[in-house]
Amino acid sequence: MSTERAEFDVVIVGAGPAGLALAHTLSRTGRRVRVLESADAVGGRMRTLRSDGYLIDTGAEMIASAGYPATWSLIRDLGLSTAEVPRVPHPMALWRAGRSHPRVGHPAGLLTGAGLSVAARLDLARLLAWGTRERARFDPERPAHTPVGHLSVAEALRSYHPEVGEYLVKPLAAGFFGWDSATTAAAPVLAHLFATGGAAGLRTYRDGMDTLARRLADQLDVVTGCHVREVAHRHDAHGRPVGVRVNYDGGSLDAERAVLAVPAPVATRLYPTAPADERAFLKTCDYAPMLRISLALDRPLAVRPGRGDFATLIPHTHDTELAVVTADHRKHPGRVPEGRGLVSLIPTPATTKHLLAQPDSVAVERLTARAERYVPGLRAALVAATVHRFPHGLPEVTPRALALHTQFTTRPVRAVDYAGDWLALRPCSEGAFSTAQTTAARVCEPVTDAVAVPGGGRPS
Repeated sequence: MSTERAEFDVVIVGAGPAGLALAHTLSRTGRRVRVLESADAVGGRMRTLRSDGYLIDTGAEMIASAGYPATWSLIRDLGLSTAEVPRVPHPMALWRAGRSHPRVGHPAGLLTGAGLSVAARLDLARLLAWGTRERARFDPERPAHTPVGHLSVAEALRSYHPEVGEYLVKPLAAGFFGWDSATTAAAPVLAHLFATGGAAGLRTYRDGMDTLARRLADQLDVVTGCHVREVAHRHDAHGRPVGVRVNYDGGSLDAERAVLAVPAPVATRLYPTAPADERAFLKTCDYAPMLRISLALDRPLAVRPGRGDFATLIPHTHDTELAVVTADHRKHPGRVPEGRGLVSLIPTPATTKHLLAQPDSVAVERLTARAERYVPGLRAALVAATVHRFPHGLPEVTPRALALHTQFTTRPVRAVDYAGDWLALRPCSEGAFSTAQTTAARVCEPVTDAVAVPGGGRPS
């Protein structure tokens, strides 16, 4: 039996928010950590592109001032100033009856209307009051224990005015999470909304949504362009577990522990020998694909008529193809060259699935033509278009996943672990950062359930 110490204490697969935050925490405990990333840059679904003076967020758009404790702890830890995480002015509006209605999802919208009828606003106030009373039971980190149990979004809203669902909750779920409200569990989205206070106090990163990822990566051992193929257990000549081996194109790394900070379907593929109690939950963690088209413009166009809003939600009853139009140049002044504009288009879940495998030209033409009714002159002002595709966009939490979540979070500590928003069943960057904390605690504990080769055998 070899007594050589493995080259690394921990190898982390994935340099998105979860993987980098986890590596940051573990490195501070003195552990030797390496992060492997298949893409050519860090950030994952919080990556930012920089082209000709345009700052283009490819995935996540904003963070919340409240309900994001792990995120804000990391922001403070890295020394970011308030100026580097500015508020987004007038974050969201709703398209209805041929115009844009401001302050949707904001407490002020209860007074101004935000596109809702008086009856719907009263019912929305009732929903928010209930959420305030029951906030302790709407822990976004424990969605399986909320008062709505395993109901879908549509089922949970049946006792409220139809407009609350059709013109607020469902557009939010479809536009920003890619969710089908008829099949997706209500607990995560309601817990998220109650924890963050809706659209009040939303912020962004001045220098791009990948700000934290870049800052973290600069301090860590990160290898990009590394395509991991499999994570396997290592054993000695007697079949006793001695760590893990991470195989990638062109080589392998040996470590004491490994963490898969990747979407659940990817983790399942990379770790085919996962224990049965882990596979059951992993297989229920479906993902909604996400597609986003960023349009660099020669002028600062936006949804009209509007009042400076950043994002406009479009209910499915008004448009079956386009869910959200964002004026990214309104998110922060430094996002575009002076006098220019940047608009992004997010299709509905059904249209996303249809366009995901289509050529860029097809997706751009179809959605820009659709968006002309909301942003007149869009195609004439177009300078360049960038299509962002995420086959695993955000975890689409089903009632079945909720039912298995508690058991999964209490599983034994093993040599291979996980991190990511799916682990918390919370579809946002806070979910990724919070699981980095919980996984770090597990990795710092001794393994309580080792995987041995039955009857002994050759070392792997």
